[in-house]
Amino acid sequence: MDIREIAKRAKVSTATVSRAINRVPTVDPQLAKRVWKVVDELGYYPNTQARALVSGKSRIFGLVVSEITNPFFPEIVHTFEELAVQGGYEILLVSTVHDSKRMRTSVRRMIEQRVDGVAVLTFGMEELLVDDLHLRKVPLVFVDVGRDVPHVSNIRIDYQHGIRQAVQHVAALRHTRIAFVSGPLRLPSALARKRAFEDSMAEIGLNVDSELLVEQDHTMEGGMRALRQLIALPICPTAVLCSNDMTAIGVMREAYDQGISVPQELSVVGFDNIRLAEFMIPPLTTVDMSQTELARIAFKALVSDISRETPAEHGTEYQLNTNLVLRRSTALAQSGPPRHKSTKP
Repeated sequence: MDIREIAKRAKVSTATVSRAINRVPTVDPQLAKRVWKVVDELGYYPNTQARALVSGKSRIFGLVVSEITNPFFPEIVHTFEELAVQGGYEILLVSTVHDSKRMRTSVRRMIEQRVDGVAVLTFGMEELLVDDLHLRKVPLVFVDVGRDVPHVSNIRIDYQHGIRQAVQHVAALRHTRIAFVSGPLRLPSALARKRAFEDSMAEIGLNVDSELLVEQDHTMEGGMRALRQLIALPICPTAVLCSNDMTAIGVMREAYDQGISVPQELSVVGFDNIRLAEFMIPPLTTVDMSQTELARIAFKALVSDISRETPAEHGTEYQLNTNLVLRRSTALAQSGPPRHKSTKP
């Protein structure tokens, strides 16, 4: 069975069948409907490899995330895949698990599969993709670190807005000794969040003590370690802002183990607004960075780039906004010095 049989039964030309199967937008909708009706009746499956050789397009997008077990990423994968299915694309999913060797192997697979574009929705290791893929003129989408060159789109995240709202929120609750737990500062995104915190504190005239700035690894275990470090200080913080929700959840878990009441004795704010945040006890106040919108922007950027007849002279920029989501992990600061102290070794 081939497209000639489909063309005969649908009473259209083979060229029309080819364009319909390849979802060319200029095909008359009624003709395309007839073609797909016959395709479904016959159970015809196009040879995607042969089609890619003829058209020069694989209709495969690469999607790179850091760690699929991190609750931040499944929502991204789900949305991106939904959009891909709707648009007639397949996705080649790569979870780097922060392993450079695995990243290089994945890039090789993408080249072999002749992907039409790659969305790098991760934080760190992006440079490993640029040379091999960009030199082959494969459209790329990055978060925060994209180069201003053709075929590269960059999604700029406005960390400042949401973090400013978070700082002003806890300050309005009369917290003055506010800690910040960052991610690994070798990552541009983690460094940007830390700077946004420092700038926001300075804007309202609050000092940032260096002992209240703790670098961790964006994991729950890192959040637990951070709180143990903070409550061992001579004067404990009354509020902790975290660079992501996983860290904030770790802080809340350690607070529970230490007998520290959240939010009565310690206010906690996260960042990302993963789905788990609203089911914490108490529900976590956090800065929303929509994973769904991030995936939508990335998909749109790739489709836009591959549809251009000539590449843009410069890279394309998109922006993703952040906003504070108020829940119940923050409360009015207690009067007098903090009472909580470490009870665990």
